[in-house]
Amino acid sequence: METKLRWKQTILVPSGTCFQAMTSKAKKRVVLPTRPEPPNAEQILEDVQRAQPNDPVFVLLVEPNEDLPIPTKNEDPEAKRERLYRLTQSYVEMNHRLQKACSLLKEKCEELKLAGATLEQGILEMKQRAL
Repeated sequence: METKLRWKQTILVPSGTCFQAMTSKAKKRVVLPTRPEPPNAEQILEDVQRAQPNDPVFVLLVEPNEDLPIPTKNEDPEAKRERLYRLTQSYVEMNHRLQKACSLLKEKCEELKLAGATLEQGILEMKQRAL
């Protein structure tokens, strides 16, 4: 098989080689479907109303803290203070977990960027060896 390059050189490549497979894939273009219109407010409300209670959007990632007391109408000021303290404590704990998750996410993002850069470098080296 004879292949013409951009700089007007002709090289001979045997059929069935890796080079032939690489070039044939590079020519294919994927045509994506048009993007649908975003839903309007009525459609969003309808979707939320039809959702099941166990829908992942409505389920918390952490179990609710069952030892937190529920406020009553005639709540004692000391009980209210204790309830608010426990609630605040639970929020602070959740905030710490979120910060840890955020730092873990940043770490994983950096790992992915590094892996992507390594992959890009490997691809460039393979292309240079192929030429």
